[in-house]
Amino acid sequence: MKNISIPAVLFIVITGCQGGHPRIHSISPYIGSMGEPITITGSFFGNERGESFVTIAGAQPTSTSYLYWQDNEISFRTPEFGDAGLVHVHVRGRRSNGVLFANEATIPRQVSQIRHGPQITAINPTAGSVGSVVSITGTGFGSSRGNSGVFFSWTSVTPAAMPAEARIPEFTDVLESEFGYELWTDREIRVRVPDGAMSGSMGIHTTRDNSPFIYFDVINRPGTKIFRDKRNYMISQTLSITIGQAESPNTLYLWIPHPVASASQRNIELLSGNIEPFMANHRETSLFKLDDLASNSEVRISLTWRVEVFGVETTVQHQAIRQGTAQPNGFFTRSTDQIPSDNPRIRSLVTTIIAREQNPYLRSRRIYDWMLNELTFVSDQVDGDIFSVLDAKETDSYLAAMLFCTLLRAAGIPSQPVAGILVSRNRQTMNHYWAEFWIDSLGWIPVDPAMGANAVPAIFGIQADRAGFYFGNTDSQRIAFSRGFTSLSPMDPRGRTVTHNRSFSLQSPWEEVVGGIESYSSHWGGIIITGIYVQ
Repeated sequence: MKNISIPAVLFIVITGCQGGHPRIHSISPYIGSMGEPITITGSFFGNERGESFVTIAGAQPTSTSYLYWQDNEISFRTPEFGDAGLVHVHVRGRRSNGVLFANEATIPRQVSQIRHGPQITAINPTAGSVGSVVSITGTGFGSSRGNSGVFFSWTSVTPAAMPAEARIPEFTDVLESEFGYELWTDREIRVRVPDGAMSGSMGIHTTRDNSPFIYFDVINRPGTKIFRDKRNYMISQTLSITIGQAESPNTLYLWIPHPVASASQRNIELLSGNIEPFMANHRETSLFKLDDLASNSEVRISLTWRVEVFGVETTVQHQAIRQGTAQPNGFFTRSTDQIPSDNPRIRSLVTTIIAREQNPYLRSRRIYDWMLNELTFVSDQVDGDIFSVLDAKETDSYLAAMLFCTLLRAAGIPSQPVAGILVSRNRQTMNHYWAEFWIDSLGWIPVDPAMGANAVPAIFGIQADRAGFYFGNTDSQRIAFSRGFTSLSPMDPRGRTVTHNRSFSLQSPWEEVVGGIESYSSHWGGIIITGIYVQ
């Protein structure tokens, strides 16, 4: 060491410091405004920025946002990223630990004093993937869920002209239809991270109040899911009932479907109705109860709804998929009368199609490609069932969705059919059916075989590469009224039920007669689009 000069010693020390793993000790402020400087203190950032950079919730500030960069301190101005997120420093391919920062303009405001509402004391774990279980402990949740729920941050792609400060934080609810709730007591809730959830604020809403927000980090995504091309639809539904012969007492029950909630279909609101429903939201339907209807009388029910619909675009890194048990109890892989996935013919066909492929995403793509290559798709209704399709090699959108889900479930992949309507640019509609399958840590992946095969009238077509686009993506020119089959229990064991097959909702029953109604007729008007507002 006697021959080593002082400059050489300094070089060794500096080089050693630069080689360390970047680490954030603190940031100031933790909550900031647009354009306000943020200062990060820590170690091993390097004395010059060079190719290094900072991210907030995955977004990078522009190069002109940086005020200075030193080995133990960085300062830059807040970018327009629009929501809470983790701050990381990236140096030579190494990422630092994350520290939470929130934009003051968009972070949800906490109620300053909550005396009787829900309070969260802890969540476990504090980070998780879509479909994983999270335990929430605290007080004031209520002994049963009722109309209460848990919500997570959600975001969509917005027009570039919209400034970040004008954006309102949005959330997605945990859905009962996806078996999102495992436990609800006054002091503990266990839920599954819902499809579409993003890192950011989460909380609990009850009939009394909302809880303060707490940060939850959504991790381990094997790809991305983007919600874009928002459309606000105003729709109207009309049902006319004409009574023939009847005597009291009698009751007619009617289950009128309405737009179904999902990560891409949101903020569903009943704007008006001429008759008050018996139950306003009974498993995604409005249940009406009409008592003591007289002979030769008429009843008309009119409803107006508003619903937001987003197109979905997914990008999947299939090598990163680790399919496990994020979807519970086998519900979405079970065999049913409509989806006979345990049929020997189906299982034999699936084995031939997927061969030795083990990846669930690639299995799904092989099944989709097989259907488009081997079947003829038509826009008119095809009679029969999925076995008729396999025999005649011809299908419509309904049977295509049923066959796709049947083959996927036989391959062990959670899936469900979706029923609804397509909407053209000039507000024409038609009943339509598609599907979605589940990938752990990413959520539901939409697939529309009929649209992919170009088997719809030209007025509903908007994509150039339809075969490629409609595997993993959907447009926002559609409204879903059911996801999976909705099995509704009759209201009276003596009731006589009526079902409408291949309608815009996959549900049963639609009507139920109890008592002295000898004859009646029902006319279910189609869905009328009264307004479309594009963002």
